[in-house]
Amino acid sequence: MAIDHACSCEKNPLLPSLCRVIDVKQETPDVQTYTIQTLDGKKPFSPLPGQLAMVSLLGVGEAMFSITAQGEDYIQSSIKRTGMLTDAFHEMQPGQEIGIRGPYGNHFPIEDLKGKDILFIGGGIGIAPVRSLIRYCLEHRSDFGHLDILYGARSKKDICFKEDCLENWAKEPDTSVYITTDVPSDDWDGHVGFVPSYIEEVGFQPEGKKVVLCGPPIMIKLGSASLLKLGFAKEDVITTLELRMKCGIGKCGRCNIGSKFVCLDGPVFTLAELDELPDEK
Repeated sequence: MAIDHACSCEKNPLLPSLCRVIDVKQETPDVQTYTIQTLDGKKPFSPLPGQLAMVSLLGVGEAMFSITAQGEDYIQSSIKRTGMLTDAFHEMQPGQEIGIRGPYGNHFPIEDLKGKDILFIGGGIGIAPVRSLIRYCLEHRSDFGHLDILYGARSKKDICFKEDCLENWAKEPDTSVYITTDVPSDDWDGHVGFVPSYIEEVGFQPEGKKVVLCGPPIMIKLGSASLLKLGFAKEDVITTLELRMKCGIGKCGRCNIGSKFVCLDGPVFTLAELDELPDEK
């Protein structure tokens, strides 16, 4: 996977652009999606699937988030409430001004995926970066083979992007969707079980197939083991380590693993590439 270590920002990479939240959508009880434009109604930048944005609130702080979707004049980012900073983000309303800088990191290897069948696996808010690539594949449908989308959430109310997961994606040509929840509920008549076991239950075949896997660390670990058990090669399983990123330009050292910086060499890696990194204590 070729890596370009040059920041794609057109100006000082640490200087945010002032933007505005034009729409807030409640995805789940603790996840919101924000549609963001520049103050003059344009898209802040044009990210590739898998790249990230640093989002800041003046006087509160900033953090790195996935870009889940984009249009001609906007980008979208979905944020899970997990603490003080994300609590502040969840108080935002349309019209709120925020800082944006990016895009950061590498991206999913689109050229390597063309012509291949792809298995997308997401867990919880981990569907956010995966969604950007799913949308790209659907917009360029003839460039890709069969698409399998497997997503797991704790319960039905915790399913992100419900319209996509439960309705839209299954209607697309040559696309199969598998949704599971960790726990049963009266309003859910679909599959119940954890993502790793569901991967094995469906029994996906590795021939000619690439995998894009994103979710909580334990899901990535156990999901990877299930894929290897089914015969997938480590070179064909792609994941992302974006939770480790802080400054985005290789200066703070927070995302350093051995000789690699997640923000410069990642956050997208294959399992084979991760095997080359030292174990962390």
